[in-house]
Amino acid sequence: MSSLTEKDRPIVQLLLNTGTCPRCILRFCSVGSQMLYRHPYKDLMKVLKEFMKSNQEKEDTVCFDVVDPPCKRIRLEHPEEGPEDLNHNGALQQIPQVNDENTAMENSAVKVCNVCLGILQEFCEPDFVNKVCQKVNSADYQFTSFVFSVSLPPQLSVRERAAWLVLKQEMRNLGLSLAKDDIVQLKEAYKWIIHPQLSEELGVPADGKSLFEVSVVFAHPETDEECHFLATACPDCFKPAKNKQSVFTRMAVIKALEKIKEEDFLKHFPCPPSSPKNLCVALEIQCNNGAVFVAGRYNKYSRNLPQTPWIIDGERKLESSVEELISEHLMAEFKADSFNFSSSGREDVDVRTLGNGRPFAIELVNPRRIHFTAEEMKRLQQTINTSSDKIQVRDLQLVTRSAIGRMKEGEEEKTKTYSALIWIDKAIQKEDIVFLDDIKELKLDQKTPLRVLHRRPLAVRCRIIHTMRSEYIDEHHFRLHLKTQAGTYIKEFVHGDFGRTKPNIGSLLNRTADILELDVESVDVDWPPTLDN
Repeated sequence: MSSLTEKDRPIVQLLLNTGTCPRCILRFCSVGSQMLYRHPYKDLMKVLKEFMKSNQEKEDTVCFDVVDPPCKRIRLEHPEEGPEDLNHNGALQQIPQVNDENTAMENSAVKVCNVCLGILQEFCEPDFVNKVCQKVNSADYQFTSFVFSVSLPPQLSVRERAAWLVLKQEMRNLGLSLAKDDIVQLKEAYKWIIHPQLSEELGVPADGKSLFEVSVVFAHPETDEECHFLATACPDCFKPAKNKQSVFTRMAVIKALEKIKEEDFLKHFPCPPSSPKNLCVALEIQCNNGAVFVAGRYNKYSRNLPQTPWIIDGERKLESSVEELISEHLMAEFKADSFNFSSSGREDVDVRTLGNGRPFAIELVNPRRIHFTAEEMKRLQQTINTSSDKIQVRDLQLVTRSAIGRMKEGEEEKTKTYSALIWIDKAIQKEDIVFLDDIKELKLDQKTPLRVLHRRPLAVRCRIIHTMRSEYIDEHHFRLHLKTQAGTYIKEFVHGDFGRTKPNIGSLLNRTADILELDVESVDVDWPPTLDN
């Protein structure tokens, strides 16, 4: 197990005397053993006290549990001329020697840490862990593991830099070095302490790949005050953002710290960092489950139902939609915050979708419930189908995010089958339309239709009518069955859209043609898998 050695003595001595907590001291001593950080706070203080009292001439190391091999003897006496007592105009303040370790320990025990601002003190205690777990349990999520994330006040990076700079000079005076990368990251140390406590209380393991996230956002009232000098020194690093209350974000502060010169930093921020006026506060404790994806196929039997809500200039045109009729039941069962609907193409409000239906997928955002058996999904499908006579769903199932990509793969290369009821202005006989049955792989040039020009870019799209089959009804009506390339505008192929689609049924028959009804008979996408239900 890792331990403190003689070379760590100046680090411990300096940090204890300036008000740094024992866990931060372990971080600056590059202690990488997770178990050590989990020791009770008082025990850590006691160990550090014993360490400082130990004979400097001993070659043994003072450790928490297991003694490491002896380290090279290091003379720790400070030079007669210590660091200059540079004030706010210069930099490093003179650090008094720790002659009374008891006094130093007592001061460190009662003060908020000047580096972590209490993160590794109060917020590692069982009371705070219980508070987090109460929040998780009250949110009523289903989960089998968790990932813990934490957002820290930006000035923690500033305070850590200040502590490191004074330690670096102290170590240099002793002929030693302390690289910035040697310091254990605060966030990492905090998770080492918190993970086992949360796991025990929640009864599930911590897993970095878990879809269930427990997050804590810490804040500090003095963030802007302590970071303001960086904005003066590095104004380019701090730019107002729409959704940010402060320009002093963690990334902006880190960027500024990388840019600012060491001497400029020392002029404007106390090194070592001064004791804070306030403790950090846990601003938010949040839970979030990764999205769940449900797929299936839907049939639409109404000619007065849009696929998605039809809202123009803030005014709703029709009371419902395919999307809403399906998602309202999924939202209720999965207890999700919101959803995102997608499908393999879409039909107009007055077009029915028949046959085996149109593939769709719904992303359920932050669901509380995530585990459903096949039988439960079957019952959910039945609930949707009995709630409305306008739609039906089939093959309802849970899928992965990556599987949804199969619905969109090669979408324009897929084929779709339609049935169109067509009106002709001049009388026709059956023999007038039979030639349509012999046309194969008819190539169209379709300029963006006038009816969708407000939401689609102007372009000429080449599309193919693979086959056609006509059914004569009377002198002015016939039904046309078409198999087309996906993305073909069928209505425009019938009436021509004022010549914007060429050729079209009107031009082929040398008559004026219009479409009265259109049905989608099949969408040839082999997804999602067919279920036996």
